[in-house]
Amino acid sequence: MKRRFLILALSQLLVLSLHAGGLMTNTNYHIAFDRMMARGASFDVDAIYSNPAGLAWGHEGWQLSFNVQKPFQYRNIEASLEQPYASLIGFEQHKFKGKASANPFVPALFGSYKHDRWAIGLMAGIVGSGGKVKYDEGVPMFVVPVAGMMAKNGLMPGSYTTDAFMEGKQYIYGIQANFSYRFNDHWAAAVGLRGNIYSGFNRGHVVATMPTPLGTAELLNMQIDVDQKGFGICPILSLDYRLDRLVVTGRYEFRSKLNIPNDTKTLSVTPPAVAAAVGPMAAAYQDGVKTRYDMPGLLSLAIGYEFIPEKFRGTLEYHWFDDKRAKMSGDRQDQLSHGTQEILVGLEYDVNKVLTVSAGAQRTDYGLEDQYQTNTSFACDSYSVGFGVGINCTSQLRINAGYFCSIYSDYKRQTEYSGIPVGETYSRTNHVFGIGIDYKF
Repeated sequence: MKRRFLILALSQLLVLSLHAGGLMTNTNYHIAFDRMMARGASFDVDAIYSNPAGLAWGHEGWQLSFNVQKPFQYRNIEASLEQPYASLIGFEQHKFKGKASANPFVPALFGSYKHDRWAIGLMAGIVGSGGKVKYDEGVPMFVVPVAGMMAKNGLMPGSYTTDAFMEGKQYIYGIQANFSYRFNDHWAAAVGLRGNIYSGFNRGHVVATMPTPLGTAELLNMQIDVDQKGFGICPILSLDYRLDRLVVTGRYEFRSKLNIPNDTKTLSVTPPAVAAAVGPMAAAYQDGVKTRYDMPGLLSLAIGYEFIPEKFRGTLEYHWFDDKRAKMSGDRQDQLSHGTQEILVGLEYDVNKVLTVSAGAQRTDYGLEDQYQTNTSFACDSYSVGFGVGINCTSQLRINAGYFCSIYSDYKRQTEYSGIPVGETYSRTNHVFGIGIDYKF
């Protein structure tokens, strides 16, 4: 049997993040993050995001930066069944492989202007999620119940064929503006605002048929085509304190409420008996139904120190995402033990006036619980490492190149679908390559 089942997207379907950061928030926009990770003490152009108050100590005049990143991510689910269920469903153990990607790449644009004590900064990029995902063999939450329903009606694996297609995409675009001001030789502050634009869709079908003496009989037909668009805003506050070679910073992004309505083009399930069985799931896709995708509040604290003046520096940083108060579909935020916590460390060394090398690491703890995880939206705690270079081609032009990967811990749980017990192991991989250009006027 060709087992290709639809990922009938629940209200949280295809929530994916192809970058570093929290459950709904990306934190890597500039390539300096890819190659160092901890950028909370920066006063370069990437400070527009990572440390807006630091711009008050940055380059005098205009500076621009354009960055592109190419992420590659796999999201796999390994399901295991015991007898007699394995014979009814058609496998004892099977890995459902999912590939997530952003095509062709993820861009980000930065620009700032500084004059004496004040500075303004603008940034545009993909600030949440960003990409699409596809499972060619479906996922256990649909494979198991559908096969179980067929078995109850005397149709065993091999006696029917299913064919399906599903594509889902989710992006949160952001446009951010900051105003920074240096009060004296030690203190600076910034205020900012970011608009978050949500755009996504879920489209697909699944058809199950079986051969008969007169041709083929249709057992199941599901069709879905839903667009989702919405908008939210979040204020941003930032502080920067400097004393000789020491830098201490803080930044807080307030929650951005995203309540996204469905624009449903197609939603149909036949025959009626199947429609009744999947009705509660399909209800989430009715036209006009709204789904919450809030971006949580984010607190960032950083300490930077120059071990060798204008030569060798390092940063230690902490992130806390207030996920517990960010509304998610089905109130999934209540199933987290705590908000996402991250520890980042980065080192940067100027080999000479032309070449800078850097490396960094990050630990991410999401506070996951079994009830939070679903086949179509799961997370795994991780360690990330990155490294790269900055090349000063001229006094005005710098090229940044970086790479980072995330090493995820497998998440295991026991669950059941339509009364059938299933053991599941969630696993992920993530690789990001990036290159960018900074230019100072």
